[in-house]
Amino acid sequence: MTSTLDTPRPDTAPAHPAAPVHAYDTGLLIVRLALGLTAAAHGAQKLFGWFGGGGLDGTGQFFAASGYPAGRTMAVIAGLSETLGGLGLVLGLFTPLAGAAVLGTMINAMAVKWGGGFFAPDGIEYELLLAATAAGVALTGPGRIAVDCRLPVLRAHRLGHGAAAVALAAVVGCLTLLIRK
Repeated sequence: MTSTLDTPRPDTAPAHPAAPVHAYDTGLLIVRLALGLTAAAHGAQKLFGWFGGGGLDGTGQFFAASGYPAGRTMAVIAGLSETLGGLGLVLGLFTPLAGAAVLGTMINAMAVKWGGGFFAPDGIEYELLLAATAAGVALTGPGRIAVDCRLPVLRAHRLGHGAAAVALAAVVGCLTLLIRK
């Protein structure tokens, strides 16, 4: 049985290549690009040391110092989550899962920085903004300017897909925190 939350409105029916693009599609593209490129760049810092990052060794040491076991492994997981999640958001590909990958990583980032207050440089305002935006895009969907709209199975974004992805991110993010010392 389909809930009314999963039923697409007439103006957001499954995107068809000939369907008109609305202002919110363009807005979602801009949000996806900003969030996705930012997340992917942070992932590249962790994985490859690009953009002044620590690479796997430096990031692994940070994770170990932050109480995570197997710091290098955690650096790989966080780096891949941010890089692949970010690129998925940029392309609008598997958008709910891409948003969940970024959200789960930001849950852990906020936990590590929790004692520093709200405002930067030591606070969580930046991570909270990325987490909220990732959750919002996962729930909303990618808009019509996205690869998902060209794939038959993913063409019609459903709120249920986004809610399941956000729940998955919360569960995995919190489970990861449980292994932290």
